[in-house]
Amino acid sequence: MNTERASPEDLALLRATFPAAGDHRPPLGREAVRAFEAAHGTVLPEPYRTFLAEIAGGSPSGPPAYGLLGPAELPADWGDDRPRREPGLPFPLTAPFMWEGRAWEEDDTDLEEIDALMDRVFDHGSVVLGTDGCGMNWHLVVTGPHRGHIWLVTGEGADPFGAEFGGTTAGSGFAGWVRHWAEGKDWYDAL
Repeated sequence: MNTERASPEDLALLRATFPAAGDHRPPLGREAVRAFEAAHGTVLPEPYRTFLAEIAGGSPSGPPAYGLLGPAELPADWGDDRPRREPGLPFPLTAPFMWEGRAWEEDDTDLEEIDALMDRVFDHGSVVLGTDGCGMNWHLVVTGPHRGHIWLVTGEGADPFGAEFGGTTAGSGFAGWVRHWAEGKDWYDAL
């Protein structure tokens, strides 16, 4: 997965999935994308960066179930009492992590440490692409070792998305995630 330059194949897929006459929002343009990046201390990974600049600034028809958000937007059920999001700070995970129920399992991790980690997973190193409802939010990681990967982040835990992580036949990254959705496949189709 190339996070620095969009491949022609990825851009062709994204243009076919979000045609110019579609119901999506107009593209943001390069200046608006650069302004978002400057304000948040990060450079968005490709092909998402080019998608926002040239193809669409979001889409009510998805992916995911409640539509594809713009880079500065959050799902309606995000909550007003959340800390300020910091996309430029490091995304803290490189492997799936389940925090729901850890206090009852044989785990020595302090609950305050889990809460602090959970806050960083929700608010650091990613843009929120959208939600499938009930707090199931799709994040595109923009910093750290998982830059360019999509993660499903919920109140119970966080899980990377792509065939190399298991549970799905989808390709990695934004283009693989969009392709999987456009083909009408269940998110976790390899379980």
